[in-house]
Amino acid sequence: MGQLLSFEDHALARLRERVAAAEEAREDLLAFARGQSGAVAAIHQAVLAALDATDFDHLLHVVVQEWPLILGLDAVALGLIVGQQGFRVDSSGVQHCEAALLRQWVNGGEPVEVRSVERGHALFGPACDLIGAEALIRLPDALPDAILLLGQRGAEPLDGHHGSELLLFLGASLGAMLRRWTLNP
Repeated sequence: MGQLLSFEDHALARLRERVAAAEEAREDLLAFARGQSGAVAAIHQAVLAALDATDFDHLLHVVVQEWPLILGLDAVALGLIVGQQGFRVDSSGVQHCEAALLRQWVNGGEPVEVRSVERGHALFGPACDLIGAEALIRLPDALPDAILLLGQRGAEPLDGHHGSELLLFLGASLGAMLRRWTLNP
């Protein structure tokens, strides 16, 4: 005679596996959303701090001194091309640098490059040895021509596609502020 097979136990086990997988996916999505929300809030706070700058020098101070704290980074640097001269601005002040090097970065590549590195970009100055991940953000329509660098010690890249959109917003905002202070000091 035939044997009666119960599919109930098998179906219940499969259902439990699917519920556990759905719960794990939900937790991952919530963690991503919380992180994204925190990143958005930090970027907005950084832009608002820069908008409060009272002059060009104060804006540079906010970017290289306050943004690392606001954004949870280890270093922020800014490369500027004024006429034929290049300048590097970081937490240690303003130094001359090679304008040709800056032009190469300002005019080339993607608007945002996020990458892990063994050593940070030279524009980080003394902090370059500490940098394990960096973002290079070309500032659109900035006056003077400029590039913003964000760095952190960990080797994990700063963020993915959505993070690049946030970094583009940060760069566009800073570019507009630089233009404002350059044209209307």
